Amino acid sequence: MNKIISLTAIVAISGLTGCASITTSAMQPVKVSAKTTNGQQLSNVDCSLKNEKGQWKVEAPNTVKVHKDSADLIVECHKPGQPNGKLRAISRAGAGMYGNILIGGGIGAAIDHTSGKAYNYPDNLPVVMGKVDTVVDRRSSTNSSNTSTN
Repeated sequence: MNKIISLTAIVAISGLTGCASITTSAMQPVKVSAKTTNGQQLSNVDCSLKNEKGQWKVEAPNTVKVHKDSADLIVECHKPGQPNGKLRAISRAGAGMYGNILIGGGIGAAIDHTSGKAYNYPDNLPVVMGKVDTVVDRRSSTNSSNTSTN
């Protein structure tokens, strides 16, 4: 009898772990590209991406898998002969997180928050060399940036 109760409890708790835990990965591929302020595409640009889950290196243009997190993703790029570029990719909660809150309750939401699976970054991260305050957000169809330079 105790085994049946224990098994039932395990199955019930498993059902509360949330949609994102089951359907998504904690890793997300993002495409990093770099261009000059006049729009010329650059190659062989050394970029580092960083959030609270880790740091990754990529030579733009290229794709790199990053660990998703609730914190924004900071992208810094360097190329000899070019001013540095910096971009902030906004982290947004995905539909799985809202499903957890509505259906799965707090346990699933907490698990997905901690693992990073509940969040997403924009897929494309276009760094403009010479700009250090570019912001990319999935919610908007355009990127916002100011004209600050290094």
